[in-house]
Amino acid sequence: MRPAPSLAHAWRGAARQAWVLRACLACCVCLMLAPAAVRAQGDCMADWPLWQQFKEHFVEPDGRVLNARAGKQQSTSEGQSYAMFFALVAGDRKTFDQLWRWTVDNLAHGQAERRLPAWIWGQDPDSKAWGVMDANSAADADLWFVYALLEAGRLWDDPAYVRQAQALLVLIQAQEVSELPDLGTMLLPGREFFYTPEQGTWRLNPSYLPVFLLRRLQQASPRGPWDRIADNTLRMLRDVAPHGLAPDWTVYRYADQAAGFVPDAQSGATGSYDAIRVYLWAGMTAAQDPLRDALLAALGGMARIVGAAPQGEPPESVDARTGEARGAGPFGFSAALVPYFDALGLAPLREAQQARARALLPQAVQAGALQDFLPYYDFMLSLFGLGWSEGRFQFGPDGRLSVSWEKACSGTSK
Repeated sequence: MRPAPSLAHAWRGAARQAWVLRACLACCVCLMLAPAAVRAQGDCMADWPLWQQFKEHFVEPDGRVLNARAGKQQSTSEGQSYAMFFALVAGDRKTFDQLWRWTVDNLAHGQAERRLPAWIWGQDPDSKAWGVMDANSAADADLWFVYALLEAGRLWDDPAYVRQAQALLVLIQAQEVSELPDLGTMLLPGREFFYTPEQGTWRLNPSYLPVFLLRRLQQASPRGPWDRIADNTLRMLRDVAPHGLAPDWTVYRYADQAAGFVPDAQSGATGSYDAIRVYLWAGMTAAQDPLRDALLAALGGMARIVGAAPQGEPPESVDARTGEARGAGPFGFSAALVPYFDALGLAPLREAQQARARALLPQAVQAGALQDFLPYYDFMLSLFGLGWSEGRFQFGPDGRLSVSWEKACSGTSK
């Protein structure tokens, strides 16, 4: 028979029970008040069907983005960086981390703080080995990597992302930024091969320069060149788009004390799959940005062409020198033009392109499933254009990102 507990023993038992109860209550309160950066991985994820569909078709479990479902299944830094941005917009932190980890491990050889990511990875046609196929960088992807990491650090309140962004930004400023005589500071499309000293030429891509990204990078690097590059982006577009139509590529030449833009030797003055993004970026630029109206004015040719098209379809290509338009662009082009027409206040054109993109996208998915090939690039453009029009994200005048889940998870951003 056990002896009856003493009064002191009973008091200690009651005290222990009260302590356990208080600890449990404290844990509950801590969980309720946990930073939204933690909760964003679960209940703060946005319901974005198109992003989920993109992940299903193009994102491998290890974080690799496939450019197509057939052939070599190559992957590019562009695809990785865009997907990171969309994962952030969706509040999908798990996928965001997988995408960045794959990028660092495979495109930067595990040293993203020391080397710019290679632009393409896939299977070598001769050795059949998988790996980097071209070690040169792609500056547009590099800017999006930095932007996604900066904004992930802010929205998810994680300084580790910001540190990685800052390290990559130092590399970009050292290896992809150049001073062009009589033009000024400009972003080159990659680390190598875009400057030919014996000819005095620099090959440039207007679609690599979203002004809202440049604004955010200037904030991150106050002594950096990004506001100057933004100004020179407008100057470039005014010079290369006499009919308000952007080319895919252009060349800046400085020879015999004469400087100016000339057509690209490889693509001429054609504006197509690269240049469609120029209108997209201009449309998504904040109305308060001092360059926004001038950018739209420099790109007015696309509105004239689409407005006059019998079927209302955007052209697949244009000649920036003559203003000639050719073919009908895919549904991704329509999606890309939605913010552009919205910014111009052309509601009928905006609604027509939005309806066309939404109608053709599921048809492309169905047809692609049968052929084992889906239009990666059109999906990307649709995530940008339709996601923006649905209010899932927007860019502020300082380049900061606003996302639909931010208010529901108040306390995440600074």
